[in-house]
Amino acid sequence: MARNVITTDVALVGAGIMSATLGTLIRKLEPSWSVSVFESLDAAGAESSDPWNNAGTGHSALCELNYTPQQADGSVDVSKAITINEQFQVSRQFWAYAVDAGVMDDPSDFINPIPHASFVHGADNVEYLRKRYDALSHQTLFEGMEYFTDPATFSERLPIMAAGRNFGDPVAVNWFEGGTDVDFGSLTKKLINFVGKGGSVHFGTKVTDLKKQKGGGWRLTIKNLRTNEISHVDARFVFVGAGGGALPLLQKSGIKEAKGFGGFPVSGQFFRCSNPELIDHHAAKVYGKAPTGAPPMSVPHLDTRVIGGNKGLLFGPYAGFSPKFLKAGKYTDLPLSVKPNNIVPMMAVGLKEMGLTKYLIGELTQTPADRVHTLSEFVPRADGHDWELITAGQRVQVIRKGKGGGNLEFGTAVIAAEQDQIAGLLGASPGASTAVPAMLDVLGKCFPKHMQAWKPLLQEMIPSYGTTLNDNKKLYTQVWDWTNRTLQLAPGVGADAQA
Repeated sequence: MARNVITTDVALVGAGIMSATLGTLIRKLEPSWSVSVFESLDAAGAESSDPWNNAGTGHSALCELNYTPQQADGSVDVSKAITINEQFQVSRQFWAYAVDAGVMDDPSDFINPIPHASFVHGADNVEYLRKRYDALSHQTLFEGMEYFTDPATFSERLPIMAAGRNFGDPVAVNWFEGGTDVDFGSLTKKLINFVGKGGSVHFGTKVTDLKKQKGGGWRLTIKNLRTNEISHVDARFVFVGAGGGALPLLQKSGIKEAKGFGGFPVSGQFFRCSNPELIDHHAAKVYGKAPTGAPPMSVPHLDTRVIGGNKGLLFGPYAGFSPKFLKAGKYTDLPLSVKPNNIVPMMAVGLKEMGLTKYLIGELTQTPADRVHTLSEFVPRADGHDWELITAGQRVQVIRKGKGGGNLEFGTAVIAAEQDQIAGLLGASPGASTAVPAMLDVLGKCFPKHMQAWKPLLQEMIPSYGTTLNDNKKLYTQVWDWTNRTLQLAPGVGADAQA
């Protein structure tokens, strides 16, 4: 019999945005269930959810061009953009409910209004963006989107991008005024605080193993990183929301649903602006087109941020490679993740993704001058002295069994085993922005018999639950007005919005 065994109904591994969201949902839906969170770091949201480890874009496909690919016939497919926007609306509704219900306070701590823009240059790209606008602007979720090509409007909206630009090279912009910047670190802390009021949150504790119990449930082996003490936790249900650390733990669980999955880590860096004048003269999240062969998470973007009430500016990302699955991980993470059941998919992806490999090598060999040159496509008068290079979070892209042995996926994947009462999340973008629909997916897969009883409260939390806002303009307008009002998303940036 193991010593130091504690019991809990729900064990959440990791204190990032996914566990925080799921824990909050469960605490509201089933207040009698005990919930315990185990985080190896000393704070919530300190890895991928940290505001300096991601771009903080409220990913709603308003500006991300990788969600609106151009087809062979020249048309633009907007189906994925509509789906992602729909998912983000679910997250917005839940956050607004949480504010109304007193789960968390002061929404300006974590969400602020920032226009979203897509920027391209060159005749072919300008034509693509016009087609994108034509395909999206009549959709309910994208009503209000603008398209402009004239230098005067460009200079008015994006002054630091216009200064020194040769407009002989045509430009085009899709602009949406109602975009947002999200500090997922702050949001995570608020939700974890709520979970901790009725449950328990353990920092500096690492889950090192998962074993299925014969009578049902799971035994987690926990290491206290401060004292090196080993203890155990028995849980009815386990969610592995450990970011890049989720794959190794799901592999240790032995569930068949995790077999065949692999992970490909991609690291990143950003330029952070240190010139207050530049920061003050830019107020938008501006996304361009990814270079050929680059992963979607490497789409270049010039991002206004609001962190701790202060306005900032990022450009990037500059991709890199590290075998670590987390910034605080180990160099053995990637090699130790290779198992007999996933070696074929991983080798297949290695052979098929030579373009990605070439791109990463190119990124790794960039000099500081090369990085400034890349920035100058957005900021023609860029001066390297105005920018400092920071290391962003690790992202582990999903490798899954598929055609040709395996495929590399640039999204999120929920792995759930209803009978075993365990679930986990793999992948990256749009990630945090769609945390609420992702965790509703987990609940639906692991607790299907509860969903009908939970439905009334879920519809209170998320008025569009079970419907599609893009097909219901009246409900969308009501939801949009409510979330804007509750989340204080008036025009402006940070403190300026309160003036």
